[in-house]
Amino acid sequence: MPDYFVHESSYVDEGAVIGAGTKIWHFSHVMPGAVIGEGCNLGQNVVVMAGTRIGNHVKIQNNVSIYEGVTLEDDVFCGPSCVFTNVINPRSHVPRRGEFQPTLVRQGASIGANATILCGVTIGRYALVGAGAVIARDVPAYAVMAGVPGRRIGWVCQCGVRLALSEAAATCPACGTAYREEHGRLEARG
Repeated sequence: MPDYFVHESSYVDEGAVIGAGTKIWHFSHVMPGAVIGEGCNLGQNVVVMAGTRIGNHVKIQNNVSIYEGVTLEDDVFCGPSCVFTNVINPRSHVPRRGEFQPTLVRQGASIGANATILCGVTIGRYALVGAGAVIARDVPAYAVMAGVPGRRIGWVCQCGVRLALSEAAATCPACGTAYREEHGRLEARG
């Protein structure tokens, strides 16, 4: 008896690795070679392809496909119907399997509903990609991204609260974590 839950309408193919406490809901499909960590929650109609890695405590909302080459680290949130790609120039009549580009979503990052993440990018730790944004280049840690194409419109604490910088520094009003901006990057100060 597995130590994870799979709804009766879903398929987990032999050769997939699923961590303890993970829940896979209605009409989802996890393919052989996919690796899913502990305590994850995959909503309705989620597809996880071979060659993907999903960390622990990841939440993937309804209608998301995690394509080969995508890695989601621990504590990532994928909003409903967000989209990942794995090829820059797809053509149905030209095989591109050898051209898949890796996409990395770092620990604690959140991707909003209907956002599109083009392949080959890295989304930094605890970044927040707004609903409907199109991400075509790397996203720094703690960045708030919005628009088409996605651009940084601010910074966010790892707890999810927007930060107001003053003289390149900020302290989160919710959790008290201190941050400093240097050279277009935000870093937490211990």
